[in-house]
Amino acid sequence: MKIIQIETFQVAPRWLFVKVDTDEGVTGWGEASLEGHGDVVRQAVAAQADYLIGRDPGRIEDHWQTMAKGGFYRGGPVLSSALAGLDQALWDIAGKTHGVPVHQLLGGPVRDRVRVYGWVGGDDPHQVGEAVAAQVEAGLTAVKMNASGAVGHLPPQAQTAAILERAAAAREVLGPDRDVAIDFHGRISAPAARRLLPLLEPFHPLFVEEPVLPGNNHAALARLVAGSSTPIATGERLYSRWDFLPVLQAGVAVVQPDLSHAGGISEVRRIAALAETFDAALAPHCPLGPLALAACLQVDFATPNLLIQEQSLGIHYNEPGEDLLDYLLDSSVFDFRDGHIHRWDAPGLGVAIDEAAVRRADAVSTPWRTPVWRHDDGSFAEW
Repeated sequence: MKIIQIETFQVAPRWLFVKVDTDEGVTGWGEASLEGHGDVVRQAVAAQADYLIGRDPGRIEDHWQTMAKGGFYRGGPVLSSALAGLDQALWDIAGKTHGVPVHQLLGGPVRDRVRVYGWVGGDDPHQVGEAVAAQVEAGLTAVKMNASGAVGHLPPQAQTAAILERAAAAREVLGPDRDVAIDFHGRISAPAARRLLPLLEPFHPLFVEEPVLPGNNHAALARLVAGSSTPIATGERLYSRWDFLPVLQAGVAVVQPDLSHAGGISEVRRIAALAETFDAALAPHCPLGPLALAACLQVDFATPNLLIQEQSLGIHYNEPGEDLLDYLLDSSVFDFRDGHIHRWDAPGLGVAIDEAAVRRADAVSTPWRTPVWRHDDGSFAEW
């Protein structure tokens, strides 16, 4: 079997799908979505296609190593996202070729269902109680929300109180048997996070995400971990196992690699194994499309240290006709039952893409750009 064609499709709201065709009629799909930079990743996929065309799609590990390390300049969100989408598509082809789901190729399932959570409140959270109630009604047992909108380096008491009020409202609706996760989104400084984390402890968050900007702020992250009993999560802006090693050494409880950013199924599988050696759990980042979610779930089914899975149905970025299920021929694989998605055994990633709908969407799509926020004084604010 040989790869004969690679195509990309930019579809609303902000996703980039990858299609890999072979000379034997087996097609693989993946998702290389990089929010705000889909058009740039599209060119990176095209560059990698020069290497893959004419090669055997079954040599997934060799292709991963070559695409990840074959250039003098490596890594980063753009190249790693392009690699991720192609890697997913190659695993999809492998599963379809052998007639088994990808999780079977990863060693077989370790669970029958995966717990999932949904988003509430939007970028600048409000009406949290009502939004949480709607997610509970939809069948979820866990939600996540942003802690706040834009805040200053040291938020005033009113902003701190508003963060705590939102957490209290969510906990009141959820009760003691459901969970809330709180995402700081890197918007809050380390000193502000140090003040807030103890104040959030009474609401028993499942985890607090990105209390400081990821990257090189490992010392501040370690101090926050040491100063709070609340589990700390991070990882959506980390792209390799080497990126994750120092945050694991800092003591984070939950790693959140994105399967469309961090090198795909191949690399996230390794990140999860690395996290297990630190007694940390996996909770893949996925506010993206159906192919990204399908890839996440295939890893989830086969990963012992999984905690929970993010999914984007109804997230504030999506519009009618542009939601998680709208590019699928059969959306039932993502049905929630008791807050979980149950394992399925369709081959490959296990989802059937409506290619006609994807091509129509690509023909009229425009690039999605990351919002730019400003503080009251006009200076740049973290989104």
